[in-house]
Amino acid sequence: MFEAMEAIELEHGGTLLRGYVAKPEGEGPFPTVLVMHSALGMNHKVIEPTAKKLAQLGYMAICTDMFGAHLEGASQAECGAALGELMIENPAKQRARTVAWFDQVAARSDVDAGRIAAIGFCYGGTTVLELARSGADLRAFISYHGGLATHVKASPGAFKGHVVAYCGGSDPFVPQEHVEALHQEMIDAGHRDYQITVYGAADHGFTDPDSAALNMEGVAFHKLSNDLSWGGTLILLEHVFER
Repeated sequence: MFEAMEAIELEHGGTLLRGYVAKPEGEGPFPTVLVMHSALGMNHKVIEPTAKKLAQLGYMAICTDMFGAHLEGASQAECGAALGELMIENPAKQRARTVAWFDQVAARSDVDAGRIAAIGFCYGGTTVLELARSGADLRAFISYHGGLATHVKASPGAFKGHVVAYCGGSDPFVPQEHVEALHQEMIDAGHRDYQITVYGAADHGFTDPDSAALNMEGVAFHKLSNDLSWGGTLILLEHVFER
């Protein structure tokens, strides 16, 4: 994976993280999209092709590692342990790690620091929303079938960019009350630039063509929901990046 992509490293909390960069043609600085992985870590097969598609459209795309360079190619169980350490044992560290990635990317000379967005799949969707709650100044935060619950809700005025949550109506990990809670969180934070879309026929993992390989009930690819959410993402990026 990540052939012809530049490695980018970051140390956070005693862990070396290694992400990968897909560069568009031409001269920068470029509008940039952080691409955040699922519970499978950097082994998540969706993030590399997504980054390369974005680069072909003229965006710098950076796949951000949340678990650690030592877990690239690791088993699902090992990645699951890293997930638990962040989401359950230390969610504040998880949020801080998303901010560290944003700061690292924004400091690059080939990145237009005023035009950065983040997208994430499953667990990556959760991390995108945590980045939004942190108050980081991005143009857009887009979550695909990510967990919506949080250890600390956003304070008034915290959300800076357009917040999008694409949810599966049959996702067993994201019940309707979580969807409603995110909606209320936006209202309580005084934020109007948001979109919460529920695809009734979609399960968890609806953007991943290989989701059936996980053999998990309630996890399945749904092509229409995938295509609709991706199309909406591209339209939103054009708007927020003023292209």
